[in-house]
Amino acid sequence: MTEWIDTLVQGVLLGGLYSLFATGLALSFGVMRMINIAHGDFAILAAFAAIAIVEPLGLNPFVVLLVIVPLMGLFGYLLQRGVLNRTLGKDILPPLLVTFGFSIIIQNLLLVTFSADTRSLNVGELGTASIALGGDLAVGVLPLIIMGVAVAVLAGLQWLFSATPLGRAFRAASDDAEAAQLMGIDNRHIYGLAMGIAMAIVAIAGVFLAIRANITPADGPARLLYAFEAVIIGGLGSLWGTLAGGMILGVAQSVGLKADPGWGILAGHLAFLAVLAVRPNGLFARTRDR
Repeated sequence: MTEWIDTLVQGVLLGGLYSLFATGLALSFGVMRMINIAHGDFAILAAFAAIAIVEPLGLNPFVVLLVIVPLMGLFGYLLQRGVLNRTLGKDILPPLLVTFGFSIIIQNLLLVTFSADTRSLNVGELGTASIALGGDLAVGVLPLIIMGVAVAVLAGLQWLFSATPLGRAFRAASDDAEAAQLMGIDNRHIYGLAMGIAMAIVAIAGVFLAIRANITPADGPARLLYAFEAVIIGGLGSLWGTLAGGMILGVAQSVGLKADPGWGILAGHLAFLAVLAVRPNGLFARTRDR
């Protein structure tokens, strides 16, 4: 019984990492109505950028976050303003094709630069530190930190969207871009800021992934899939739904892995399909049909 409780706890904490991946994807879709196929690859790019800084300089990965996150945020803003804004419109195909191209470019660029070997970020004793809960139960400090950061990010976004002029501009541009433009909102700038925030969150997720596990240049598409599943499970338009979706996905994978080592990833996909069968719009969907 204790082993299964531990499995559930670890799955919930894994959901914190998945929710970080999902939040960036939900933000870019929620504001721009754009599905970023390169979302997972940008996370892996941020992780390898952190590795490129940490390994020669010997810096703490958490310190490197202070560099990587703003750089990725700036990169996201410039990418949206310079390239992705030109693809937006009623046809969803152009942004899909462009971001798919970015996905291929990033994977091959990382492969040439870092080879196909697995890499990770070392945080020393923190990587194995745990807190005893009594009996044979213990919770890793690092997964707790990741969950805490995920909750803080979601709380910050919730405040941004509900209590700031920028949040109101995000909502206006999402609901009716033409009306927002007529009211004096520069949609190009707003979309750039949204992508910048999404990229900053993606950078946090990518660095935490490299701290928690080994990564390769080809890991991006799998992270995109997990993010997409977490968003759909939680429901489009619900920020906290991404956390719930990530936790459901994480628990399903952990339970599947506990039952059979070959069932971990498949169990997550089955949970995704089960939620779709019961609630096609997700568990906490708040968006209108368009």
